[in-house]
Amino acid sequence: MNDSTTSRLAIVIPARYGSTRLPGKPLAEIRGKPMVQHVYERALRVPQASVVVVATDDIRVANAVHAFGGVCLMTSADHPSGTDRLTEVMRHIEADIYINLQGDEPMVRPADIEKLAAGMRADSAVQIGTLCHMISAQEAKNPHAVKVVLANNGDALYFSRAPIPYSRDVDDDGDSDGSGHQTARYLKHVGVYAYRREVLATYAGLPQPMIEQAEKLEQLRLMAAGLRIRVFEIAPTGPGVDTPECLARVRDLMEREDA
Repeated sequence: MNDSTTSRLAIVIPARYGSTRLPGKPLAEIRGKPMVQHVYERALRVPQASVVVVATDDIRVANAVHAFGGVCLMTSADHPSGTDRLTEVMRHIEADIYINLQGDEPMVRPADIEKLAAGMRADSAVQIGTLCHMISAQEAKNPHAVKVVLANNGDALYFSRAPIPYSRDVDDDGDSDGSGHQTARYLKHVGVYAYRREVLATYAGLPQPMIEQAEKLEQLRLMAAGLRIRVFEIAPTGPGVDTPECLARVRDLMEREDA
């Protein structure tokens, strides 16, 4: 069922100041702008978006957003995840679909967010949507790269920090079984989510399952509750910013974009 003519889309950018690995991350300077501004400006280029708002728990981030003319909403400092912060935003901003776009993704492509929004609008049975792209078997070994395996219809079967699927016949290079054929196709999860309002409204009340606590992946709470997550594949994208090393890499890549 297509609901493209009726659904109101809100893009929410959670931007927490107190990152453990990179304090003040949303305000990290990239090409003369705070990182959160790059994310905000790219979100504005998504044509379906009815509203774009930054959700933060720190007045310094709010002041920076207001300085570049953005819309910002102050939220509680007690939220354990960006999704929990989104549930608070939902009480203030009316929409049918909410896209959670992390404030540490300054290289996000508007076309990818547009694909996610279009996928949600094209099928009202899709409860939650997210993105993925192919990676090498070598990158799949990195626990910071979250992997996903899919059903034939594109719904997620599982997310993990482990390299899934496990390739039993893999050789020492991690790529083939010795015959020159790839033994597994690895998909990296891109942490952008789209939620229907009614699904997001139930999130805070869901119990934390063992798999979420073990993997430290909040999307597993949704899957354990029996909710379906549709995953849309995109071309490989630039990295997010988690550490000072990531920030240096993103600064270099974005400088090259302008060269």
